[in-house]
Amino acid sequence: MSHQHEIIIILDFGSQYTQLIARRVREAKVYCEIVPYNGSLEGFSDKDIKGFILSGGPSSLSDPDSPRLRPSFFDCGKPILGICYGMQLIAERFGGKLVKSETREYGHAFLEIGVKNPLFDGIPSKSRVWMSHGDSIVKLPNQFSINASTESLEVAAISDPNRKIYGLQFHPEVHHTDEGKNILSNFLFDICGAAGDWTTAAFIDDSVEKIRKRVSNGKVVLGISGGVDSTVAAMLLSKAIGENLHAVFVDNGLLRKNEFESVCKMLGTLDLNLHTVDASELFLERLSTVVDPEKKRKIIGNAFIDVFESKAEEIGGIDFLGQGTLYPDVIESVSFKGPSVTIKSHHNVGGLKDKMKLKLVEPLRELFKDEVRSLGRLLGLPDHFIGRHPFPGPGLAVRILGDITVERLRVLREVDAIFIEELYNHNIYDDIWQAFVVLLPVKAVGVMGDERTYENVIALRAVTSVDGMTADWARIDPEILAVISNRIIRQVEGVNRVTYDISSKPPATIEWE
Repeated sequence: MSHQHEIIIILDFGSQYTQLIARRVREAKVYCEIVPYNGSLEGFSDKDIKGFILSGGPSSLSDPDSPRLRPSFFDCGKPILGICYGMQLIAERFGGKLVKSETREYGHAFLEIGVKNPLFDGIPSKSRVWMSHGDSIVKLPNQFSINASTESLEVAAISDPNRKIYGLQFHPEVHHTDEGKNILSNFLFDICGAAGDWTTAAFIDDSVEKIRKRVSNGKVVLGISGGVDSTVAAMLLSKAIGENLHAVFVDNGLLRKNEFESVCKMLGTLDLNLHTVDASELFLERLSTVVDPEKKRKIIGNAFIDVFESKAEEIGGIDFLGQGTLYPDVIESVSFKGPSVTIKSHHNVGGLKDKMKLKLVEPLRELFKDEVRSLGRLLGLPDHFIGRHPFPGPGLAVRILGDITVERLRVLREVDAIFIEELYNHNIYDDIWQAFVVLLPVKAVGVMGDERTYENVIALRAVTSVDGMTADWARIDPEILAVISNRIIRQVEGVNRVTYDISSKPPATIEWE
């Protein structure tokens, strides 16, 4: 299959927008992967690399320690597009001169195209772009020409079409750049000659083939949580190896209200080889008195592995552990010696024990969330299920700040159930990427009847997002929030104060822990 081999490589220099570049390329139906700028490309030797995109990044080339590529990289003969920091690397490599600007330029600017090049084919001569950079080019690199300027910057785009090397001092991947998608399309199709035939259906065929090759006649045990990721992973594996997949749904005592029953019912309608395990006592025992969030994640990750390993021994002859790891998890957890820093260890990536008896198989590790959802639809998952908000593997443990007790879990479950139910009642569940409740480790004074109370404070959290990489707090109508708050305080014993979290990611994360 041709699409199996065609790929664009994005070299990451630590820009917060690197994932956005990947999403835009894939939206154009061209497969791409993100590789740290100093990562090895040996794993791609069997693929047809169509071109490279060098991401932006926070560094300045005036700092000798900032990330650089080997000079020989630029002789690869493949088309190269440098964005911001990427463009400055190109300029430096080919004898241009950079100067550190007095002020960082950040925000909207108007781009005027002077000398046309294939990148700007069909692009209006004036358009709005998004800038973010600290250095500027004052002397052009050899054999390059200036293609566009803004009011404050003479060199906003450069190119050497003979060598197929292009640089942009703005971000085409963000939606604030009006013509960004068209500029990237020109690079992918006209300059790199990509076919653009990477689709979800093609991905299914590829994956099934890959899984069969890797697993052969082996058996796979997969932890299924009832979340979209693990369920879609299970369906893909099941399609590839049928009964040799053993999906295990563990009740870790940290699930939401009635979650175990409703998920079992839903999974029962799919053609899956399903096992259920109640391990709630084991988890709660190990978590007793643990307060540190990273410790909680590690304990839960290890407990899951223990449960899977003992289940695997019971089934017998199992060699593989399947997981629903997604691309953002992989990228967030791989700390490149340099650019993108590790944000938290994901239970599926960082929470694994060092000595594991099982080999990993992760059929979704190259996909973003929305790609997984369309995959699920194609595999026949019901819509109401595909639309479910993400739920973290550690479950309610990362939503109880402080000690995890049966009583605190009870309070959180009841409150969470009311919150989610009211989002459905007011028809806004689908407008929200993720909504949940956090139980805070503080008590507050209140009045109930004529008595003063001293009870729990909870925070409601609801965010909107496209891919979970960035998120904004959801602007829920205050009238709806009032209904939710009143119900919670009236109906849940032990809560007398409800707050609403209005932080965005970044700087905050979506989860509190």
